[in-house]
Amino acid sequence: MNQTSPHPPALSQILGACPHDCPDTCSILTTVQDGIAIKVQGNPAHPQTAGSLCTKVSRYTERTYHPERILHPLKRIGPKGSGQFERVSWNAALSDIATRLKAIAARDPQAILPYSYAGTMGLVQGESIAARFFNTLGASLLERTICAAAGGEGLVHTLGGKVGMRVEFFAESDVILIWGSNSITSNLHFWRYANDAKRRGAKLICIDPRKSETAEKCHEHIALLPGTDGALALGLMHELIKNDWLDHDYLQRHTLGWDALKERALQWPPERAAAVCGIAPGQIRGLAQAYGACAHNGQKAAIRMNYGLQRVHGGANAVRLIACLPALIGAWRTRAGGVLLSSSGAFPVQRAALQRPDLLAGRNPRTINMATIGNDLLRPSSPGFGPAIAAVIVYNSNPVAIAPESAKVVQGFAREDLFTVVLEHFQTDTADYADYILPATTQLEHWDVHSAYGHTDALLNRPAIPPVGEAKPNTQIFRELAQHMGLTEPCLQDSDEALCRQAYGDAVSFDALLANGFATLDTPEAPFAQGNFPTPSGKCEFFSQRLAAQGLDGLPDHVPNHETAHSSAAYPLAMISPPARNFLNSSFVNVKSLQDTEGEPLLEIHPDDATARGIADGDTVRVFNDRGSYHCRARISARARAGVVNGLGVWWRKMGLNGTNVNQLTSQNLTDLGHGPTFYDCLVEVALVSA
Repeated sequence: MNQTSPHPPALSQILGACPHDCPDTCSILTTVQDGIAIKVQGNPAHPQTAGSLCTKVSRYTERTYHPERILHPLKRIGPKGSGQFERVSWNAALSDIATRLKAIAARDPQAILPYSYAGTMGLVQGESIAARFFNTLGASLLERTICAAAGGEGLVHTLGGKVGMRVEFFAESDVILIWGSNSITSNLHFWRYANDAKRRGAKLICIDPRKSETAEKCHEHIALLPGTDGALALGLMHELIKNDWLDHDYLQRHTLGWDALKERALQWPPERAAAVCGIAPGQIRGLAQAYGACAHNGQKAAIRMNYGLQRVHGGANAVRLIACLPALIGAWRTRAGGVLLSSSGAFPVQRAALQRPDLLAGRNPRTINMATIGNDLLRPSSPGFGPAIAAVIVYNSNPVAIAPESAKVVQGFAREDLFTVVLEHFQTDTADYADYILPATTQLEHWDVHSAYGHTDALLNRPAIPPVGEAKPNTQIFRELAQHMGLTEPCLQDSDEALCRQAYGDAVSFDALLANGFATLDTPEAPFAQGNFPTPSGKCEFFSQRLAAQGLDGLPDHVPNHETAHSSAAYPLAMISPPARNFLNSSFVNVKSLQDTEGEPLLEIHPDDATARGIADGDTVRVFNDRGSYHCRARISARARAGVVNGLGVWWRKMGLNGTNVNQLTSQNLTDLGHGPTFYDCLVEVALVSA
């Protein structure tokens, strides 16, 4: 296929990549009939995808051709939040946007803020021309923490980076701990490997406050309280030490700080850890035997973490403690042993080439944390903060729905003096507050290149169809906006295909990406069998000198939640907000077939907690705390453990029973490391809404 002619007539199949925030990063095939995409399916030639897609992405044509898709630029004509817009031309929209941004930048460019995340995980449609544009202006920088910052920091200070075992080798493991992950919903292709191992006789243990679909399919489920994963890991270490299920040679050769960590772990007998976790001490002893004795007997033990466990105050320390475990038992010696949270650190992405931080030209703009946007939009100008935020350009995100403590987020976006531009496919909660909505292309309509965080294949996305309506790729929107603002840096006009080539430079064969749609990185099968961790010491760092130099504890420890279970009489229930199975963050919420399957906003509540409050299955309930209230339907379910409710998200606020969603209740408190949000560190009460 000619690279510059991606829209052949008649029937064809185009290679692409799933753009969504999921570890699997599937290779996809789009079938096109006379310029119309008629089917999206998994690429059978890609080993990780193996021809299968999740339910969400298999419905991608429904999303691309959705009747509510925004196909033309829109200008606000009603009050902010009213959703009232009129159609305007691209030239009129970009001219007015440019005029207003130039006036703000003339006063102080730091008053302009980009707000983006993983609406697409693409390296080109994410932060390439957009980053160059904002760097040229000298706009505020955005600290992109909303999902994985705490866990990433935990890995960096223990293993040396976002690295771990290769996902395909879980199929050969004898014991697999699935820790903080509902893999069937959020990591489907890993689940295939776990099932292969299970059929071979492997034991699967799920550690999760919720009895998820994945927990139901495992041999054992440990339903600990939210935010207590670090205590469980310390209790597990205690038993590994007590029973001498240790690899002393590996500890001596390839770890740093073992004596100090051992001393700390010995302070956490199963009884103490169990009391914190809200489980039985025997579960900790059994877990230790399954994990430690397995490796001691020459079997292979593996841990698959996911990001749910780090969305609490002590999230980074919990990840650090869990990431230490494989070194204790020498699990890294085989390719089917170790731990995986993220593989993204293996990808040789040329971020500086894509984003061009040199365009800042020595300027050092302030950084705004995306997790505290509710507070920051309401801050006045001050010497410490800098100028009040005067303009927000939102792309690849929906902060009004997904950011914590959303009442404040709404209040901030409702400011009449805040100029807001939203690049979108649909009129989301955030788009309702925009001054301009600019129609963006979907994945079927543009070029992009992808990394992954659940496997080690780079992927290329070709456009399968021309842009629908007047939609433009994010990159093209920022190119044209730069032109309207008179920005003349040549790199602001690089083409998408050029950017795709720049993303990996010579480190990944672009010819292979063009030919196959993917290219497998050359990574070792057992990366840390002989140590060689990418830490400063080259060892698994139980003790981090880098953290100690910052005045922090160099050893990992259990860090309690900001809002600890059983600490409040007014709000006696802990709440977590895992994703609804048919949504991905706030994406796909308006796809009718998926919305019909999901039904309506739900709160899973344990029978004992429901009975105590006079709540029957299907009742409308009010979930509330000092930050706000949220109405939804109660589902009395064994998926919820006693004392913990599960607010399945993330529905758009406008689809909520009282115009809110679960993030009305979450806080802007941050994690111990990485400045991440603490969505699962939240106390609430639940009450019946009278008819």
